[in-house]
Amino acid sequence: MDKKTWIIVGVIIAAFAGLVGISLWQHGDGESTVATTEVDYNNYDTTTIIAADDSTGNLAENIDGETDAPILIFDYADYQCEGCASMNPQLNKLVEEYDGKVAVVFRTYIQSYHQNGTAAASAANAAAKQGYWKKFKDLMFTNQDAWYSANAAERQELFESYFMQASEGKGDLSQFRDDMKGNDVAQKIAFDRGLADKVGLEWTPSIWLGDELIQREDMGSGFLATMREKIDKKLKELEKK
Repeated sequence: MDKKTWIIVGVIIAAFAGLVGISLWQHGDGESTVATTEVDYNNYDTTTIIAADDSTGNLAENIDGETDAPILIFDYADYQCEGCASMNPQLNKLVEEYDGKVAVVFRTYIQSYHQNGTAAASAANAAAKQGYWKKFKDLMFTNQDAWYSANAAERQELFESYFMQASEGKGDLSQFRDDMKGNDVAQKIAFDRGLADKVGLEWTPSIWLGDELIQREDMGSGFLATMREKIDKKLKELEKK
């Protein structure tokens, strides 16, 4: 099926899932299993970088930029989300422009109707375990059309090719395959979703500047200008302290 057909099918599936009160998770080749560790999200501050622990699968946050940057942007996104793909280069630009002052913390929220969403998130976190998340993430979004409607075998081949590109041929491909199916990766994906639920996520991409939700009407052509204005204001406030 083409992308439009998948979207229509996905909307129907999502509506059905809401009616019967179930949560859809993908399983199969190259995908992590559902994590089972119970998490008390009251123990976590969603406006900070959360340290790796058992609840996160002992995996660190996926971050573009310096971890000690004074301004943190939190991007709750789905690798199969078209809006998330279009937003990615703009967030990258902010990190580059505000060298050392702005970092983007990426947290996964997989839409139930995205048939390749879980596999994509599993692949990204597997790449992160070997230190290649940023380059892999960019390749995933840039090439989203190629794997959007792919079957399991096709998408796995593509994800592996992106991993080798991101690692410049230095990554351990066998380990990457194993990590995609690992419980720690599954736990990280589940943990991110729990954080998204805690902040009351309603759409993807859902972008927060610290504790401020960026409204959907500000995420169009004027997004960069809006974000620069808000970031500059926050930096000036920090200088006064």
